[in-house]
Amino acid sequence: MTRAAGAGLALLALAGCRLDDGDWAPVKTTIRLRYPQVDILTTQDLSAWQARTDEVQPVLLDARAVSEFAVSHLAGARHAPHVDDAIVALASAALDTPIVTYCSVGYRSAGLADQLLQRGYTRVRNLEGSLFQWANEGRPLVDVEGPVDVVHPYGEPWSDLLDEARRWRDPAASSE
Repeated sequence: MTRAAGAGLALLALAGCRLDDGDWAPVKTTIRLRYPQVDILTTQDLSAWQARTDEVQPVLLDARAVSEFAVSHLAGARHAPHVDDAIVALASAALDTPIVTYCSVGYRSAGLADQLLQRGYTRVRNLEGSLFQWANEGRPLVDVEGPVDVVHPYGEPWSDLLDEARRWRDPAASSE
């Protein structure tokens, strides 16, 4: 577990929150409290934005680990688990380029968005509910070969927020 995810889990635990039955409220509240300066973008708003092909599209930055990104991600997303990776991915982008960060539930990506704001990027937004909510809503996902319908579940307790049918299962783990 990353330090940021561990801190998020600690905040939820201190608040007496559990992630039973896909209850997003404590997660979203924790993220907003921890990163109040980071604007959010809903999954519905990102989907609508992507449908408006005549508009400038945001740069999508996936803040998850490479193993998570390999299972699935948003089409066109750039893998950027750390701010240095994001800066490289944004090398030719102006500071006012629209950027949307995401991860599994939004905590790691909110941290990335915060770091980008500190580096001078002005139009950074974090995808609220991130990839888990996007997948739960049946929105499109891809891997290097094309469309997929599963997401790396990251781990407990976060995987409780991802619909069971959307959880990727490691084939190596089932061969015991």
